[in-house]
Amino acid sequence: MSSLLLKSAKILDSESPYHLKTKDIFIEHGVITKIEDKLEKADRIISFEDLHVSGGFFDSSVSFGEPGFEERETLSNGVVTARKSGFTSFLLNPNLNPITDTNSSVKFLQQQIDKQLIDIKPLGALTKGFDGKNLAELYDMQMAGAVGFYDFKTPVADANLFKIALQYVKAFDGLVFSYPQDKSIAGKAQVNEDELTTYIGLKGMPNLAEELQIARDLYILDYTGGRLHIPNVSTKASVQLIKKAKARGLKVTCSVALPHLFFTSEKLETFDSKYKIFPPLRTREDLKALKKAVRDGIIDMLTCDHEPMDEEHKALEFENASYGSIGLESAFSVVNTLFGVEKASALLSKPKTKFGLETSKIEVNQRADLSLFNPNSKYTFQKQHIFSKSKNSIFLGESLTGKVFGSIYNDSFYEN
Repeated sequence: MSSLLLKSAKILDSESPYHLKTKDIFIEHGVITKIEDKLEKADRIISFEDLHVSGGFFDSSVSFGEPGFEERETLSNGVVTARKSGFTSFLLNPNLNPITDTNSSVKFLQQQIDKQLIDIKPLGALTKGFDGKNLAELYDMQMAGAVGFYDFKTPVADANLFKIALQYVKAFDGLVFSYPQDKSIAGKAQVNEDELTTYIGLKGMPNLAEELQIARDLYILDYTGGRLHIPNVSTKASVQLIKKAKARGLKVTCSVALPHLFFTSEKLETFDSKYKIFPPLRTREDLKALKKAVRDGIIDMLTCDHEPMDEEHKALEFENASYGSIGLESAFSVVNTLFGVEKASALLSKPKTKFGLETSKIEVNQRADLSLFNPNSKYTFQKQHIFSKSKNSIFLGESLTGKVFGSIYNDSFYEN
């Protein structure tokens, strides 16, 4: 497809001179060549009711299943799911089989990705096979294209190893991810420790399990220097620890998963395994603190924490069910429902700069990297809205506002 024309699109991009203006946008060979009040001709004209457009959505934590767990999700279907959901770029977690912990495994993923259709950046494992004992091929993986190092949802218990990792990657400006959980405190608990979960008889983990690990990591970061990303923060005190670290000038960023901004542990009263996620759903006080931290910019980014799980492992009694929820398809609607369209579009499109990734403005002579949506459409999220192979969405049955029409990346348009 050589040319596309978006008709009457309200532009949401604070860095663009057309921010909050409604314009026609002409795209030729993957580049925005005209933005005017009225344009007429193109190979394909795209027109939707109440069309809004922002920079392409980005997510810092997406899991697929290929290679190794194709029954959960394949790379090709995952790309279609992301594009139809408005995402043009994301970080791909290394929790595959084999785990992405070598130069060759990063190169393999890069070879499978059609860079004309989507911008996927692999994360490499921090330790070999997530063993927490031996550092993986960090430098070699970064040279192959990995943008950070993360033992997916597996905390690094060895403080000295964590220190060495931060010191080592400084030489090539590498980024270490550290999952915030102290396993010795968390034990085998599966839910938050609070009054409700104690009442219904589920073994709970205290907030301390998260906060102790974050405090340790930040103390070590202060000693070593370097760059640290803390994914999936979920408690009020975690936010305060990170706020103080940023005030001291430490190079630390963090994310929060969307379910922790939308649900509390009160949902567990039903024992429905769709609410079994990691970290667990917290209290209303934590949720309010997390939302405030997003508005204040202490939390740098949101993640849908897309983690497909096949029905065989998810549709079980709560104690035996696997953790995880998909989230790409519902992400914009959830963020728009929570924060409104201007904030939502910024939260979903801007954070890629935190990882040093290229962004495009909605401006003439810029590469086309766009998400298309109607922020006012109301609906109930159901299985018919899911494109993933797996259907394990925590948001099934929720009333949401905002419908994604699709995305444009280079000269390809994926329509929802």
